[in-house]
Amino acid sequence: MRKTLEDLYYGNITPNAQDMAPNSELKRATDRVARFENQLTELLDETEQTILAKLIKSQHEIDSITALENFILGFRLGVRMMAECMDDNDGDIRNGGV
Repeated sequence: MRKTLEDLYYGNITPNAQDMAPNSELKRATDRVARFENQLTELLDETEQTILAKLIKSQHEIDSITALENFILGFRLGVRMMAECMDDNDGDIRNGGV
């Protein structure tokens, strides 16, 4: 636990920074999105490209907010599960509690 707290303090834990495995499903999907974005950009005039760029930036913002919220929800669920594990009177009939 101490090592984890030290890593957190020194900024060595960055859950939002992840490397993509070269042949992963995520990497393939990311490559497809980039390819389609480039194809679409080539078809659009300058004004339309600006609109597309704003759309993509807005979607990135939504994705970031969603990732943060999911991280917080998952962390809270994990803490609740750990708290329940520590409850001596959790209804386990093997230990006499109900």
